[in-house]
Amino acid sequence: MAIATLASRAAGFLRIVVLAAALGLGTRLLDSYNVANTLPNAVYELVVGGAMASVVVPLLTRAALTEPDDGVVYAQRLLSLMVYGLSAVTVVAVFAAPLLVDLYTPGFTAEQRDLAVVFSRYFLPQILFYGVSATAGAVLNIRGRFAAPMWAPLCNSLVVIAVGLTYLAIGGSTGIAGLTTGQLTLLAVGTTAGVFAQLTLVVWALARSGFPVRLRLDPRGIAIRRIGRLGGWVLISVVAAQVLLAVATRSASLSGPGGITAYQNAYAVFQVPFAVIALSVMTAMLPRLSRSAARLDHARVIRDLSLAVRVAAVTMAPIAVAMMVLGGQIAILLFGHGRSAAATVSLLGLVVAAFGLALVPFTGYMILQRGFYALQDTKTPALIAAGVAAIGVAGCLGAAWLLPSADIVVGIPLAYAAAYTVGLITTALVLRRRLGRIDGNRLVRTHLRILVAATVGAGCAAVTVQAVAPLVPPGWAGSPVTIAVAALAGGLGYVAAGRLLHLTELRHLVATALHSVRGG
Repeated sequence: MAIATLASRAAGFLRIVVLAAALGLGTRLLDSYNVANTLPNAVYELVVGGAMASVVVPLLTRAALTEPDDGVVYAQRLLSLMVYGLSAVTVVAVFAAPLLVDLYTPGFTAEQRDLAVVFSRYFLPQILFYGVSATAGAVLNIRGRFAAPMWAPLCNSLVVIAVGLTYLAIGGSTGIAGLTTGQLTLLAVGTTAGVFAQLTLVVWALARSGFPVRLRLDPRGIAIRRIGRLGGWVLISVVAAQVLLAVATRSASLSGPGGITAYQNAYAVFQVPFAVIALSVMTAMLPRLSRSAARLDHARVIRDLSLAVRVAAVTMAPIAVAMMVLGGQIAILLFGHGRSAAATVSLLGLVVAAFGLALVPFTGYMILQRGFYALQDTKTPALIAAGVAAIGVAGCLGAAWLLPSADIVVGIPLAYAAAYTVGLITTALVLRRRLGRIDGNRLVRTHLRILVAATVGAGCAAVTVQAVAPLVPPGWAGSPVTIAVAALAGGLGYVAAGRLLHLTELRHLVATALHSVRGG
């Protein structure tokens, strides 16, 4: 799963790089495209996305355990409900496209706003594609098949990469005024075609698994009221997250041209290690947690949650350090070429570095929330998420009010870091009260050791960057060398400090990696 996710995320990154090279990082055209492409995900998450892991997967798991047909009819009815419901939502969203664009972009010019509305009307049908793909993927996961849902985003990215390269090859405009109807259609239709390809692969894999894919005209019998009752609290959680996203995007738009792109691309960098490592752990862990919770085996729930948090933190800490120390070099390597503006690349590096502070607390917070979802408690994490979003919103508004316009976008990830740190601590304390214990002493000891080891690694990496700087050419040509040498030095420092501190989770990870490399 991690390999599939890594491949998909690598392709997703290449997609971002290709689009930045083709449309120009820091241009108003790319900002309009990015905002419009954010809307389908935002609406999907608001309507059903948040309920997928917290409500749908546990219900599918229970149906598979209790229904005589292993939950096949239940899954068919649920899939049918998604198709009918999201089709209606998509139609409403397309008509409401101007309102959705205005919600996210107070800093756009009239020209940018009009283009974003046109793009969004092409992109919003992705809501249906995302929903059906996610539901089919959840059914596959319950049936013990994890590969296709992890590989499917790769198809999406490959299609959009081809679109971006074609746009670059035909000399597509980087300005809104020079954008022709054909160029706009290529970008708009091609982007949505990528999501449709993702949907096609997942549904095909579901059919190949032996599951009878069919729509039922009457989706009743899946406890819609129960889903609504559980999902109501999830909706609060999702609304809170979307409010934070909207405020962050609005604040980034106030940073001027390139502000939204810098925020969104840095956030994409931030999401890669989380998706490759933590999301893979959580996807495999949730069905097992749900089964343990259904059997009232709270000791196993605690053990699995503690292990997941500790392993994820040990793995994420050096990546967070790399983002903080090498943020500028990472931005140059990924985006410092093509039609990208140098000022936007530099700004992007600062935002990447700031996002490094949020990586470990965000990962721990997201993993611990799965404990509540496995217990089918959606109220508690929703209330915590609302508090986290309130802190994040306050931080983003404070950045927009206190910082110079060019620096507003740098303050956004700092607000995220503060919000998710509070969220992690609060979730751990509340979950401890719910389960009686949460392996707290071990978690605290492990995180303190990780902090010390990561500080040593950061020092080694920073010293290496200063030493290498005079020896390599500036800009894109020298960034790969700087990143490779500094990452090696920082990684060795982190591992050495971890061994001295008896960081057992790190020792196990290193031993597993060496065993795999040797062909074990």
